[in-house]
Amino acid sequence: MEFEYPSFGVVVIDGERYDHDVVVAEGRVTARDKGPSKSLKAGYGHTPLSFGESIPWSKPRLVVGTGHSGQLPVVPDVEAEAERRGVDLVVLPTSQAVELLNRSDLSEVNAILHVTC
Repeated sequence: MEFEYPSFGVVVIDGERYDHDVVVAEGRVTARDKGPSKSLKAGYGHTPLSFGESIPWSKPRLVVGTGHSGQLPVVPDVEAEAERRGVDLVVLPTSQAVELLNRSDLSEVNAILHVTC
């Protein structure tokens, strides 16, 4: 897979343009369902990545792109679950996450990419 983050609000994966957050798992791209995390928005100032979401834990590494300015919060429960499962959780602004994904062996990595803020 080839990843690009050409501008705020857009990620391109294998030539396909997405204008919403995505989850990349097992070679498939799906929309991130933020619904389970929306109730936490007031406490974080932004809808965070929370344990209530469907997080792809099936690979040894999970890369989380936190948006253009790196403002997507990741709740401590997600960090704790990654540690419990032995998953290397890498949290970076989306532009850096995309660079890392392009250098990674994707058979070992899943990702969640936030495309705004």
